[in-house]
Amino acid sequence: MWLLDQWAERHIRDAQNRGEFDALPGSGEPLILDDDVHVPPELRAGYRLLKNAGCLPPELEQRKEAVQLTDLLKGIREDDPRYEELQRRLTLLEFKLRQAGLNTDFLRGEYADKLLNKMNEES
Repeated sequence: MWLLDQWAERHIRDAQNRGEFDALPGSGEPLILDDDVHVPPELRAGYRLLKNAGCLPPELEQRKEAVQLTDLLKGIREDDPRYEELQRRLTLLEFKLRQAGLNTDFLRGEYADKLLNKMNEES
């Protein structure tokens, strides 16, 4: 064990012996760990830091924006002056998502329709 690890372990053990961890929130409850088995070990700490800071990967940010644009477009009429600009932005985002290798069926609800059809077939 490295010197720094030994030092940290000693301080943790001393704090445990003094009871400094006894009254912490969530004490005695199981930890809720993120499922990060698909993230390479050397990237996990960085990803966790970004996640805790509220940052999303670019593809997920684009997906989130595309969903918001879809919702906006559903709420306005086609003759609204903003409609064309929003539609253009959505088309560009959809193109970027496809280039990143992501499926864009979620934008048109096609997946939900296919799922309902499949469930009805099995009934």
